[in-house]
Amino acid sequence: MQTLLEEGTLWVPRVIGVVVIFVGFFILAKIIKRIITKAAERLKFDENLTSLLSRTSSITILIFGFVTALGTLGINVSAIVAGLGLTGFALGFALKDTISNLLSGVLILLYRPFEVGHRIKISGYEGIVISIDLRYTELDSEGNKVLIPNSKLFKDPVTILKQG
Repeated sequence: MQTLLEEGTLWVPRVIGVVVIFVGFFILAKIIKRIITKAAERLKFDENLTSLLSRTSSITILIFGFVTALGTLGINVSAIVAGLGLTGFALGFALKDTISNLLSGVLILLYRPFEVGHRIKISGYEGIVISIDLRYTELDSEGNKVLIPNSKLFKDPVTILKQG
């Protein structure tokens, strides 16, 4: 019974440390998310872009906090970090087209080469821009809705025919 009590006294401070570390990172993630949202409002960024940046930063901070907390427990985190790296590489390779559209969408929303209401022409499609999101840009082409992947808009030449 004595050894169980000794083991408990060794683990209780570690568990308390883990909880404190994870709560600290959780609070930090909320603060960073709020800072990004406020800064994006002042800079008049697109809502989709702001949401993506704030969620990505929050999740990254929480993952870093989780790995730090596991290290505090005495778990070898180098294998976990290597596994996360390999998983990220595999997901990046599998989702390269989706990621390409997403990053192109971020750049389009950031640089704003055209906006909602502009008439544009790209690769045989012509129409008025109805909406721009992170994956597609929606055109109204003679009453038809056309979804153009943002990576195509970023790679191919776009002609802006009329600015709303």
